[in-house]
Amino acid sequence: MADVRLTTASFLVLGTVDKLGEASAYDVKVEAAATVAPFWSIPHAQVYAQCDRLVEAGLLHEVRREGGRNRRLLRLTDRGREVLGEWLADPDFVPVEAREHAILRLWFGARPQELAPAQLSGHRRILAEYEGLAESVGELLTPGQREALEFGIRYERMMLEFWEWARSRREQLPGT
Repeated sequence: MADVRLTTASFLVLGTVDKLGEASAYDVKVEAAATVAPFWSIPHAQVYAQCDRLVEAGLLHEVRREGGRNRRLLRLTDRGREVLGEWLADPDFVPVEAREHAILRLWFGARPQELAPAQLSGHRRILAEYEGLAESVGELLTPGQREALEFGIRYERMMLEFWEWARSRREQLPGT
């Protein structure tokens, strides 16, 4: 087993394979896009690279399906399950890196009055999607999934509040 530095993307792959029981890299990519993408995106190429790294590290076991497309299916090894469990139990605080493009634009001098309409519209749309999801399938989600969805709802509400504040603040400041 190779010694490999695990990243959040590594744990996204391990957690997804664990959830699915057995998965190809493509299955991981599709599942991530359908579930965690709103709060943690991962480029498709990185999914494939992570799968290779995790197989090499002995955290995933690969099985080739005979016939058809000869797909490579992945399962957690005992060590992979152990490492994932340790990560899930780790309470360490890691600061959030929001990576909000419009906030970076503000930093470099963009005007909130020009940015706010599009930001408010986009955050309202995403909030409506999350609230609709909570209403339609909220009871079917695991507690952790429901809590992650609630984070998304609260984040979008906070962003709406922020953009309303930034727009109105600048409108009240002299010379802006």
